[in-house]
This record gives sequence, C-alpha cells and structure tokens, in this order.
Amino acid sequence: MTLPRAAIFVVAGFLVSCSPDPARPPAVGEAYVGPASLNLRQELAPKSAVSGTLKHGEKLDILEYRRRFVKVRSSQGVEGWTDMRQLLTPEQMAGLQRMAEGVSQYPSHGAASVYEPLNMHSEPNRVSPSFWQVPENAKVDVIGHKLTPRIQAAPSAPVPPKPAPQKRKTKERQSQTKLPPPPLPPAPKPPANWVALSVPKEEAEEPEAPKQESKPAGPIPMDDWSLVRTKDGKVGWVLTRMLNMAIPDEVAQYAEGHRITSYFPLGQVQDGDTVKNNWLWTTIVKGLEPYEFDSFRVFVWSRKHHRYETAYIERNVVGHFPVEVSTSGDAPSFSVVLETNDGGLIRRTYSFDSYRIRVVKREPYNPRPEVEAPKAIANAPALAGGNEASPYARLKERVKRLFH
Repeated sequence: MTLPRAAIFVVAGFLVSCSPDPARPPAVGEAYVGPASLNLRQELAPKSAVSGTLKHGEKLDILEYRRRFVKVRSSQGVEGWTDMRQLLTPEQMAGLQRMAEGVSQYPSHGAASVYEPLNMHSEPNRVSPSFWQVPENAKVDVIGHKLTPRIQAAPSAPVPPKPAPQKRKTKERQSQTKLPPPPLPPAPKPPANWVALSVPKEEAEEPEAPKQESKPAGPIPMDDWSLVRTKDGKVGWVLTRMLNMAIPDEVAQYAEGHRITSYFPLGQVQDGDTVKNNWLWTTIVKGLEPYEFDSFRVFVWSRKHHRYETAYIERNVVGHFPVEVSTSGDAPSFSVVLETNDGGLIRRTYSFDSYRIRVVKREPYNPRPEVEAPKAIANAPALAGGNEASPYARLKERVKRLFH
C-alpha cells in the first residue's frame, strides 16, 4: 500500500509543477467596472501606487474582500484594490443594457446642452454607480423625467461579528480572617430650636413649565432627474438642473423665468433668404414636481414683423411626457398628455394649420410601463462562480483521470 501512495504523491507533485500558473489565486466572484475609468491600487492605502486603469464595462474577477474594499483582477491580469461601490454586478450590467434597449425607440423631447462634465447614473439616485461622463459642451436627448428623494446614505458595509465576551478570572480566596467593621459613631444631638424647625411652611406654588410645541417634520428634500440618451446610444440619469434645453435664443427669451422641459419644431417658414422654424414648447414654473410641465405654447414666425409670435398658449395644466409631434401630411399636429380633475390621464391632439390650432381628438391615455433601472449594490457585488471546485478537488480529479 506504501508504494502506490508514494507514486500518487509523486505524480501529484509533477502535475502541480507543470501547472501553467500555480501562484494565481482563484476567483471568488465577478463584477464589472462601473465608472468611465477606474484606478486600481496596489495596496489599500489611498495614496498607494496605481497598478492599472480600467474602463467602464470591463469584466473583473474578485479575489478577496476586506470590508467595503475588494481585490480584483482584470482580463489582462492586472490586480489591485478598489471600492466595491465602484463596481457593477452582472445583474446591474445586464440591467443597463436592457434599459438602453428599452428606451432606444423613445422619442426625444429636445436636445440639451451640458456646460460642464456631467455624470450619468444607472438610476435616479446620487449614490448610484456613475458609469459614464458626458463631456463639456456636448448635447444629449432628453427622453424622460423622474422625481426622487435625495438619498445620500452610502451602502452599508458588512458588520464584523462581535467578539465573545471573555470571562473574568476570579481571585483566589485568601485564607486570612476578615476583621469586623468598626462601630458606628454616636448620633448627633438635635438643635435647640428643633420644635420651631418642625413647623411646616406654606409651600409656594411653582409656575408650570411651558409646554414645548412639537415642530412638524420638514419636507423631504427631492431631486429632479432626467433620463438622457447620448449620440452613441448610452442611456442614463442626470440631474435636471445641470441641463439647458438647446432651443434657439430668439425663442428661449420668451420663457419668462420658467424652465423649458421640451421643445419641437412644427414646420418651416420661408422669410426672404432665411428659413425659420415654428416651435412647440412645454415649460414649468418651478421644478421638483411629479409632472413634467404646467404650460405649453406654440410660436410662429411672423413674416410681417420678422419675429416670433404666440399662436397658442395653455396654462395651469398638469402635463406628462411623452409629447408627440407629427409633421407628415398636409398640416402638422401634436399631442399632449394631460391630467384631469379626477386624476385620470387623457391624450389631447391638436392640429396646426395656417397658424390656427384646434383640438381634433381626445382619448384616454394609459401610461407606458417604466423601464426598470438596475438596482443599487446593497453590500457587495453578487458572487458569480461561487461553486467553482477547489484546487485540491481539481488536483484529485486529474490524478483520478490519469490512473483510470
């Protein structure tokens, strides 16, 4: 029995020595790079040297967890440490792709300019992964809107287990005899006027303390988010206040301090050597509302006065996206989704013919289902490949196949 066992260990040592990368640690999970670029550190210290720079969407193998930090390895073999909040799980990466495919056919509500680099998030939340950065002076298409609470709490890290309480060592009993306590001193004599002091005095009424009125809880801070689409098809959420709708200034000057939420061309007008567009826009007095606009307006170019004039305006409405425009046919038309007094939604279609605008259709509207955004990381990226066999099991299997 000794010789076969010795032969097995010799063959096993030979197979291990012939392994292409015996020192390569196995992966315990997988994740994807979240930001546009991610630096890996050689050590956990923030000032540690950078071992490599990765791009958004690169697949990583997770090698080790240490609180909220993870050691990862790229497909090129670069290893380093990073914050797990900078990573996306396979489910989140697939969710980003589904979201981009789901809104690829959504109509644009106008192009918006970005005057400084702007982070795109995977969901309307400030602490959600930022997977892309819109460069300065770039333009994006606005395709959606959402109002969400401003949640700044970072994802909670795994709490380490509490150590078991240690038992205190009891002192050995001493064999010495304990001495009794000393006798109590004699009680002091009462004062000479103890009888006068015993007469009760009239208790003065204390004023009642004023009741503290409970202050009502303040409003929950909210954020306005816009769903945008870049020219190369990337879709994500950005803060609405960082966008500026790129409608021409000769029309934007009539906004009267209201924020423009969408705009559409409604055909062209030839005025001498110049060509001007007629415009439809929607505006809102102030942001942070669960709807998209409270007024819509149609501008036409006047050949007589050589300026834009209002052809139609409707105020004090509760309007929702999408706003649709059709320029096919004899006359352009547009439709808006408005909220009724009973909370329902109707789609109202208008015809635009010879500077006259009239309602041609009213019908109930059923909102389209929202595109589900990938959910945020709770504690750590989901493990993938967790059932991978251990190195000992793989070695045992190779020895078994060799002898059989």
